[in-house]
Amino acid sequence: MAEWTSAVGAAQLARQLRSQQPLPAGPGSRRPPAYRALADGVRLLVLEGRIPVAARLPAERELALALSVSRTTVAAAYEALRAEGFLESRRGAGSWTAVPAGNPLPARGLEPLPPESLGSMIDLGCAALPAPEPWLTRSIQGALEELPPYAHTHGDYPAGIPALRRMLADRYTERGIPTMPEQIMVTTGAMGAMDALCHLFAGRGERIAVESPSYANILQLMREAGARLVPVAMEPGLEGWDMARWRQVLRDAAPRLAYVVADFHNPTGALADEDRRRAMVDAARSAGTVLVVDETMTELHLDPDPSLPRPVCAFDPAGSTVVTVGSASKAFWAGMRIGWVRAAPDVIRSLVAARAYADLGTPVLEQLGVHWLMRTGGWEQAVAVRREQARQNRDALVAAVRRELPDWEFAVPTGGLTLWVRTGGLSGSRLAEVGERVGVRVPSGPRFGVDGAFEGFVRLPFTVTGPVADEAAVRLAAAARLVASGASTGTDAPRTFVA
Repeated sequence: MAEWTSAVGAAQLARQLRSQQPLPAGPGSRRPPAYRALADGVRLLVLEGRIPVAARLPAERELALALSVSRTTVAAAYEALRAEGFLESRRGAGSWTAVPAGNPLPARGLEPLPPESLGSMIDLGCAALPAPEPWLTRSIQGALEELPPYAHTHGDYPAGIPALRRMLADRYTERGIPTMPEQIMVTTGAMGAMDALCHLFAGRGERIAVESPSYANILQLMREAGARLVPVAMEPGLEGWDMARWRQVLRDAAPRLAYVVADFHNPTGALADEDRRRAMVDAARSAGTVLVVDETMTELHLDPDPSLPRPVCAFDPAGSTVVTVGSASKAFWAGMRIGWVRAAPDVIRSLVAARAYADLGTPVLEQLGVHWLMRTGGWEQAVAVRREQARQNRDALVAAVRRELPDWEFAVPTGGLTLWVRTGGLSGSRLAEVGERVGVRVPSGPRFGVDGAFEGFVRLPFTVTGPVADEAAVRLAAAARLVASGASTGTDAPRTFVA
């Protein structure tokens, strides 16, 4: 059986290599040999995540022809990559990308900060904002008023309380997606929804296609479920999804599931247009793959008068291919652990039946709180406040990073809560490690990739504004100077998670 899960064509790899900007040569320095430059180019593509880990590279002769170099040059480059641990080969199976053992891994300490640290550490690890008040308090008060009838029952609603299921179905219908309550299951956050879907569709050893980069916590959830992740590289900046790559991966790897964040992607902020959404659904249907679409960022469009595409499930009216996951955590408050799944009724029935062996159901009081918000118009008011807060935070953070770290590169997204930043050639893992020493916590790029990719990136969330954003950028610049100077860092950090 082959060790690779996707493939990179010779023409595609040649285009990516030619797009790289060579570093300027210092006085008196000589250009590296051609094979060394080629090996360094492939290595950088792997570390940046533009070529997934476990991707089969083209044969030596094919790549030599595409690059107009000798086969000897390509063979020497491949041999150098094998020696460094960035390539593995087996006779008859070809060569595929890898990340060497001991490569810097994400730094420690992105769990929520303890209260005593809040005054000294700026936390950029968690992409979540404080609760929008007074709507949180009002929703709980409203929930308490509606609670007595439910208190006279056993309190277990594996599919969710009927009133909230009906409300969520109606909201999809208002978006142009006719939906019945029987197509909705309420979950404990989006993570609860994804955990249930992974257990239903993707048993241990099953393949799941994921964007590369993708949401760190979901990737870890899938790993711990025993899935084999098949990364599909995202285009640079806000370009997002390369449908030729997606069609190839879905056709060749035949994954049981595919997971995408089409609305203000976490971490890049990209927004898929309607053509890509339609093409994604068509490709998944042709491959027999269940397409799980994460809509947790959908309502966080930050620029005025947005022209938003239709939901992905609009291109699957029969509900045979697309399963949609939503949540109150990003649009309202992370402490309101209410999520939901929209799927075909038979899928919902299977998910509900499996819940008897999991968490039995989602807390009733929180469900009533979300229902109260959506019933009274409080949801729309609170989300409008959330958008304005995130917009101000985004603009302040962008200005501060551009001022303090002009060599760092990023595209400014029109929605979501995150900025995906290329760190000017510095190690994101080392920046995360050193950042804690200077008072700022930041998640490194490899958290959002598969097997150590994206070493040259960090994710910055829109959670601080004004003077705090300025100070965060100052501390990040201090960490960057220390990393650039070769300050020692540790890499034996324990695994943690990001929101």
